[in-house]
Amino acid sequence: MSGPKAHAQAAASSSAGSSSQTAADQDIQLLRQDIRSQKKQLIAANLKLTDAESEKFWPVYDQYTTDLVKINNQKYALVKGYADNWGNMTDDQALSYIQRWLAVDQQVSALRAKYVAIVNKVLTGKKTATFFQLERRVQMMIDIQLASQLPLVQAQGQ
Repeated sequence: MSGPKAHAQAAASSSAGSSSQTAADQDIQLLRQDIRSQKKQLIAANLKLTDAESEKFWPVYDQYTTDLVKINNQKYALVKGYADNWGNMTDDQALSYIQRWLAVDQQVSALRAKYVAIVNKVLTGKKTATFFQLERRVQMMIDIQLASQLPLVQAQGQ
């Protein structure tokens, strides 16, 4: 099995030891870097920019990505914590997990809202909207894949 679930399970394995956890963490970091690279390529291929727009847009995009990574670090810490506690999760831990997940989602939404005005300073309204459509679609695909790899809390037993 590969993907986030395999990495999360590897990280959660108590018999694997800390060196395996470090290796799993490194694998996750490489996977995230690869996703960011693919995301940038996808946006570049679908967001038709002039040379002048590109010169102004890509530094903004890179800063947006840097800010988004900080928030996504919280998301991946949640996934790791979920993997570490799955099977032994209490009701309170389950509620805390979902509340923290929702807080991360709210932070991402707030970041997007902040950057609409920033991107719109360097791109037209239509191109700004197109960028955020593309960015959101890619993020939804990543979120669906991540979510599909995590077992439901209730599956651990009643």
